[in-house]
Amino acid sequence: MTITVARTADRWEVSPADVGSEEAQALLRDYYTDVANRYYRLHLGRDGTPEEIESGLADSPSDDLAAPTGAFVLGRYDGAAQACAGLRVRDARTVELTRVFVRHEVRGSGGGGRLLAAVDEAARSLGAERIVLDTRLDLVEARALYSRHGYSEIPAYNTGPYAQIWYAKNLTAPAHADR
Repeated sequence: MTITVARTADRWEVSPADVGSEEAQALLRDYYTDVANRYYRLHLGRDGTPEEIESGLADSPSDDLAAPTGAFVLGRYDGAAQACAGLRVRDARTVELTRVFVRHEVRGSGGGGRLLAAVDEAARSLGAERIVLDTRLDLVEARALYSRHGYSEIPAYNTGPYAQIWYAKNLTAPAHADR
């Protein structure tokens, strides 16, 4: 007999968090390991080595995801830290979304949508009218999430080594339904 456990968005709580906290750092490590290993598997046919992961983490600090240069939100599923997202101020009207991550065991439970709603609120509190982001083409789940939540493809705004597709969301438009 198989039992299916229903997961609903009301089991999620998303709130601002200290990017330097132990929980945030653990989620950021899991995020980086996840996206790095997907890249290594796709391009090299293997996972990243511990040294490669550590080097990548050191080269991608997240300390700017705190006031006044940004914001960070942490998502809790049934009270446990399971998701995160960060914002980086680009200019007076624009912030950049980064480090969006939901642990695999709770994906599909509404956490991504809850994170993005909290990000919109955090962006507005920073005075932003627009959110931009870049991602890789192979991160299809993330791309689908962004599209479902009002992000549209835009021309490149940076030349990051892993940036392959760019999106933006206008915050002055009516709120997009959480689907």
